[in-house]
Amino acid sequence: MGIWVDEKGRVVRPAEPAWTTDTTLKIGAKSIVTEGTAYLTALRDWVAKGEASKFVLSDEEFAARVKPRSQAEMEADASFNLAVYFHEKGANDLAEKYWQRAQTLNPDDWNYHRQDWSFTPSDAGKKWNEKFQKLDTPYYPKLDIKP
Repeated sequence: MGIWVDEKGRVVRPAEPAWTTDTTLKIGAKSIVTEGTAYLTALRDWVAKGEASKFVLSDEEFAARVKPRSQAEMEADASFNLAVYFHEKGANDLAEKYWQRAQTLNPDDWNYHRQDWSFTPSDAGKKWNEKFQKLDTPYYPKLDIKP
């Protein structure tokens, strides 16, 4: 992910996919697509033109892209943090309870799943692929840069 911050400390583009190459990786029936050419073109334009770049977002455009987190997303994050805490303290039963809660509250956050899968590496790839194949949306969000 890339975030553009200007010399004044103002974020002019929020987190978005930041690739350097265009790639399509086919995995089973699904693909992972990266859009590096469009991103690099926009980034180079911003470096050359600064705030005059057409790729710098207005305050309104920026606000439209950055959505407040829902109650469930905030609770999922708190549950995830509790799981990490309990795991570090060796209370793995409690950790598992809170990993599952975070995943249930925000099933689209892959970080919660990957963290949980890291404890069973032999199953991680299989679990990742099962979740990936069920996706209705792209694995990485589509880059929203207008030419």
